[in-house]
Amino acid sequence: MNLAPHLPALQVVVPLLAAPLTVLLRRRSVAFAVALAASWVALAIAVALWLRVAEGGTISYAIGNWPAPWGIEYRVDALSAFVLVLVTGIAALVLPYSRASIEAEVPPQKHYLFYTMFALCLAGLLGITITGDAFNTFVFLEISSLSIYVLIALGRDRRALLAAYQYLIMGTIGATFIVIGIGLLYLMTGTLNLADMGRRLAAVQGTRPVLAALAFLTVGLSLKLALFPLHQWLPNAYAFAPSAVSAFIAATATKVAVYVLLRFYYSVFGESAVFARLPMQEAMLLLALAGIFVASTVAIFQTDLKRLFAYSSVGQIGYIILGLSFDSTSGLTATIVHLFNHGVTKGAIFLLLGGVALVTGGTSLARIQGLGKRMPLTSFGIVLCGLSLIGIPGTAGFVSKWYLIRAAFEKGQWWLAFLIVASSLLAAAYVWRFVEAAYFREPRKDLTEGAKVPRSMAIPSGLLVATVVYFGLDTSFTVGSAAQAAALLLGGLR
Repeated sequence: MNLAPHLPALQVVVPLLAAPLTVLLRRRSVAFAVALAASWVALAIAVALWLRVAEGGTISYAIGNWPAPWGIEYRVDALSAFVLVLVTGIAALVLPYSRASIEAEVPPQKHYLFYTMFALCLAGLLGITITGDAFNTFVFLEISSLSIYVLIALGRDRRALLAAYQYLIMGTIGATFIVIGIGLLYLMTGTLNLADMGRRLAAVQGTRPVLAALAFLTVGLSLKLALFPLHQWLPNAYAFAPSAVSAFIAATATKVAVYVLLRFYYSVFGESAVFARLPMQEAMLLLALAGIFVASTVAIFQTDLKRLFAYSSVGQIGYIILGLSFDSTSGLTATIVHLFNHGVTKGAIFLLLGGVALVTGGTSLARIQGLGKRMPLTSFGIVLCGLSLIGIPGTAGFVSKWYLIRAAFEKGQWWLAFLIVASSLLAAAYVWRFVEAAYFREPRKDLTEGAKVPRSMAIPSGLLVATVVYFGLDTSFTVGSAAQAAALLLGGLR
């Protein structure tokens, strides 16, 4: 049987089937093997889809052979293929890491539940990215969100329960706004297929229901992607979740929410309706700059590394939205590149911090004193990722900021280019907090010399750090894919 034509469906079906299997099997080792196999198969499918899109253009897959817009369509284009590779790549590295990580952070009787929720979350994120149906976007968004709430709450720290509850409340409000927005669009167009919806909206642009739908979707998705000041759920969620969960959601969940925002803005409403007729550029510019400067400043004063880098994520999301506010090919390319580069960088940081927590018993600055002498490779990895957040040449983060600065100069906004460079000083300040504690203070007496992270955690962490450097030197995949996706979005659906 030739499975190649059915790869879009298998992209979601494989992890979706793995979730109930892990519940039925229950044994930790078997559940781990099933979830791991599903994530690696999903990665192979994502790479195959990316190659097919690069060679032959957009793929349309009709579920049950019902053609769009009558049936549900899975649609893979340059942007969705790029995001699929990010999500599956992160999952394929986090899962082998998680086996040793959750031993210390999740009660043994809940390990099978961890793998179940992880597979379900992966299926939800992949479904959001690949579906061409507005209501299915909402359904998959809720599948991923509900599983993330459980994953966060699995931590031994009781504060994880509060963090999960806060995220649940904020996430539910966001989901409500999103489904209202989709309902209004359906009211005005009579279709749920995103491509068909985009074509039909052209006749009713500027009407009140359409403007209300745009407002509801913008606010709802801004909650999901943690755009300042709707980010209050994020610091606690990242800080108190198990380390593998922090790494996975930091690298994927907010990035997929950005993807959905791009998809609605450009493929459904249309670039002119969002940016030419409304003051969205100015609003997004202000929110992006506020997020960059306020969140980065707050990060400097944190005493726990997980919270520090959580606030850093809010600031980095500001850079992603900043590129969007330019409403240009260069700006949109910068947004899509930074979506990927920040996902890889922040995923690597939280994987490394999981190893630090395992060895030192926590991630507070007091606990990691002298870490550079006791765990030199881990410390060096965190520094490399920190340089990427600052935007130092040779790291993935530099590429993103370079394109942001280019976009600013293309718009004639030299002052904005100056602010982008100046904001990097704030990133340097909070990264320095780690450097100072790890390299310029004496090691704690109870920190064992030569302490080692288990190999199953060290290898995935090292591979992800290596990608941070690799994508800073070779931009053919990231910038090439992002530029293609940006041209597709700005040129309309083909």
